[in-house]
Amino acid sequence: MIKSMLKYACIISFLLALSSCTNTMNDVMALPDNKVRPSQIGDSVTLLYTDSAQLKIMLKANRMLMFDKNVTEPFTVMPKGVFVTFFDEDEKVSATLRANYGVRYDVSKRMEARYAVEVVNKEGTKLETEKLIWNENTQRIYTDAPVKITTATEVITGHGMESNQDFTQYELKKVTGTFRLNN
Repeated sequence: MIKSMLKYACIISFLLALSSCTNTMNDVMALPDNKVRPSQIGDSVTLLYTDSAQLKIMLKANRMLMFDKNVTEPFTVMPKGVFVTFFDEDEKVSATLRANYGVRYDVSKRMEARYAVEVVNKEGTKLETEKLIWNENTQRIYTDAPVKITTATEVITGHGMESNQDFTQYELKKVTGTFRLNN
């Protein structure tokens, strides 16, 4: 008897709950949309950064997604690769940066490059890593990931690195590898 009373009480409770939950389509559409979606999408994008009409940086991306709604800081995602060219005061190429993925944060002016990141300076010195951060304000690049630097005469590896954005003056952390010392 108690089991059948519990069974009927559960069925009645379920039916009451089911009948009290009615929403019109207008009610559902009025709910806030908190999903983060790109406000702009671009393919084969080239951006030029200048200062006093002098070309400083050229950024190219196969696909660019800009997010500026429902986020704490607007950001741009480059999911299909990014290629950045840095120019010196004579508008000659001083270094290039290539990566398979990039994210640029608008307010903090910081770009994070990931996956097969490669930086080459004008002397041909090449940096390879899986993660690199470029701070536009300080004009510095750095990482805490493993790095490999290839020059004309040596290959140096390490874990962590900091450099100017032209990659002409760099400092490696936790250096490993074989290199030649001159007297």
